[in-house]
Amino acid sequence: MMKRILTAVAAAMLCAGSALAQGFPSKGITLIVPFAPGGPTDIIARIVGDHMGRTLGQQLLVENVAGAGGTVGVTRVMRAAPDGYTILMGNLGTQAASVGLYDKLAYDPRKDFEPIINMAATPMMVAAKKDLPVKDFKEFITFVKANADKVNYGTGGVGATSHLTCLFLEHVLGVKLAHVPFRGSGPALNALLGGHVDFVCDQTVGIVPAIQAKSVNGLVIATQKRSPVVPDVPTSGEQGLPAFQATGWNALFAPKSTPAAIVEQLNKAGRAALADATVRKRLLELGAELPDEAGQTSAVLAKLVSDEIDKWVPVIKAAGVKAN
Repeated sequence: MMKRILTAVAAAMLCAGSALAQGFPSKGITLIVPFAPGGPTDIIARIVGDHMGRTLGQQLLVENVAGAGGTVGVTRVMRAAPDGYTILMGNLGTQAASVGLYDKLAYDPRKDFEPIINMAATPMMVAAKKDLPVKDFKEFITFVKANADKVNYGTGGVGATSHLTCLFLEHVLGVKLAHVPFRGSGPALNALLGGHVDFVCDQTVGIVPAIQAKSVNGLVIATQKRSPVVPDVPTSGEQGLPAFQATGWNALFAPKSTPAAIVEQLNKAGRAALADATVRKRLLELGAELPDEAGQTSAVLAKLVSDEIDKWVPVIKAAGVKAN
């Protein structure tokens, strides 16, 4: 008897999900960015969201919900109705590092979301304020080690990708510096431009325009190859610190139990955006690295989240960093 009841309930839920998917989308979709405007996650969301809206026939409305290293906005999406009308642009910090940073995290990135598509990988860079007395990354390393009690850095908040990268840099250099958290990488960059922090670790998408404008001193890119959009910025290996390698990522998620048909529609719209020449050009010009077709599936994103949690949580716990 119980088995028949459960089967009937499951069938009813499947029918309800199918009906919901058939009319999707019938109104605008809210795309939550869990950081302040102007940071890399926000920039990527607005570029791909605009194209996805045209594909879906309904506008994707970007809403910035900042706080607690992005976890406030992520929690809001987790609690939203699983109907495809509230989705998330999460990243390495919110969907992986948060597990190690918060003892009472309100969500489980592996269980509470339906992965949609990985939109863009973003190599990490270190950039210093213009008047910091260093001309390259080698001099920066020497300066930081000699002035560790005076140097500070700005990030998009505790647990943000920018924070993780700077933590990793501290670990590699064997120093402890003053951390100045903001409500997103955009405000952190503004603080750097104003000379209020000494340096930032930021994703290419966020920092490249300021480096190109020579408003900040781009010191190093934490990858094995130089970026074609800032070819004068050397790699960490070229500057004598090959262990300093870091790449962020930004991806779309829906609340758990969102119908598979709706997730597939959103995935197809994301794929269409990544295939568009104008979208690709804009993202590539900002230094983003785009996934190939095989890397654009929901399953690949689910594996990425799991792998990144396994990678970063032990690092965070070893460093003794907590956000609570």
